[in-house]
Amino acid sequence: MEPENQTHVSEFILLGLSEDTEVQPLLFGLFLVMYLVTFFGNLLIVLAIFSDSHLHTPMYFFLSNLSFTDMCFISNTIPKMLLNIQTKSKIITYENCVTQMYFFILFVEVDNFLLAVMAYDRFVAICHPLHYTVIMNPQFCGLLLLASWLLSALVSLFQVLMVLQLSFCTELEIPHFFCELDQVVQLACSDTFLNDLVTYFATGILGGIPLTGILLSYSKIISSILRVSSIGGKCKAFSTCGSHLSVVSLFYGTGLGVYLSSAATQNSRASAIASVTYTVVTPMLNPFIYSLRNRDIKHALKKLFS
Repeated sequence: MEPENQTHVSEFILLGLSEDTEVQPLLFGLFLVMYLVTFFGNLLIVLAIFSDSHLHTPMYFFLSNLSFTDMCFISNTIPKMLLNIQTKSKIITYENCVTQMYFFILFVEVDNFLLAVMAYDRFVAICHPLHYTVIMNPQFCGLLLLASWLLSALVSLFQVLMVLQLSFCTELEIPHFFCELDQVVQLACSDTFLNDLVTYFATGILGGIPLTGILLSYSKIISSILRVSSIGGKCKAFSTCGSHLSVVSLFYGTGLGVYLSSAATQNSRASAIASVTYTVVTPMLNPFIYSLRNRDIKHALKKLFS
């Protein structure tokens, strides 16, 4: 490759989590197991909900979509990483890199919106139980889901189109195991101020609004639960929110942790290792959180296997 800047490149190099050849078989085995557990765990949640008519409610409708999104989310990055380890190749084509970026942003945003929608669903169920079936009707639930996907697709498309305008140099090594937006932008030779501005704006608005909605919903929920006189009523109300609160804490906690750690260390490889928590660990734990603490899901899974 010639030393001058290029407006178009044919491929990038994914450096992965480690360049130590002795560690590669361990990484392959570990991530293969995590991928299979995540994919089939979320698949079982989806199948259990669709096979049991008792679970055809708004709460489980959004949960099945969250599980489906997590399946797509992890399938966007881990198979390519496993293929690169197996073939001892670190190359990803420019087109595949852009595609990976698009779907990564898409699924993260959909997860973000779905968690907010699920919080609103719990708010209506606990604070307005008599009007729950009227408010959370099938048409409204479908509209919320459609809006989540459309907004996420538009944001993802816009950010990727911004990347397509950049010029790249000969330094095309990405210190990550997938094409992460910030890492790719940092490789550009052209001015990235507008890209950074769009990224901060999208993160602040599309990350902040759903999180604010979740916090407002749960502030109303907690206020409503505290007015319940019986201990049993309070426990029952809290139990319906426990799994969702755990997933929300895991999603935003790991994402914020990765952001803060990368900002503090300025070490791209350390940031890549930290990002495993929200790209792999969080989707893997979600099915366990919802199944272990939910009698309806347990019952549906037993019926599915029987």
